[in-house]
Amino acid sequence: WVMIKKLLQLAIVSVTFMTGVVHAEVKIVVLDSVRAILESDEAKLLVDAANKEMEVEQNELRSMAEEMQSLGTKLQTDGEVMAASEQRKMQKDIEDLQADLQFRSQRLQKEVQDKRQEILQALAPKFDTVLKDIVQVDQIDFIMAPNALQYANSKWDITRRVTEKMNEQRD
Repeated sequence: WVMIKKLLQLAIVSVTFMTGVVHAEVKIVVLDSVRAILESDEAKLLVDAANKEMEVEQNELRSMAEEMQSLGTKLQTDGEVMAASEQRKMQKDIEDLQADLQFRSQRLQKEVQDKRQEILQALAPKFDTVLKDIVQVDQIDFIMAPNALQYANSKWDITRRVTEKMNEQRD
């Protein structure tokens, strides 16, 4: 599917260039829209606020991991002199901590992804406005995502320009 998509894009670009020779110059640029939004000043503020919200959970996860590591080390060094029941209890404590740590890490990771998506959606209207202005001013015909290209000269990448224009916009 990816190969077919790339071939189709190549065919479209080829046809565009051939017809462009006859009519007019075709302007194709590259834009990483997610990067343009997330590198804006407003997004950075929102990301910092989200990180502060999740800081307590991150610290708890860190201390759980340290506790699990400590128990593992203790079991390894003192395990031979412990009673079998004490070893089993410690091993169960480690396994319980590991399961809890994994669950809470996954939950935090989902929360991070959700926050990122919220930020992208919140700034999408501003991004769209800026992009429409740039497209109109520069008379851009096509915008390609960097992941859809095998190579693109950085002089055709407008990502930084979009971010700068977003930073200039005041609500």
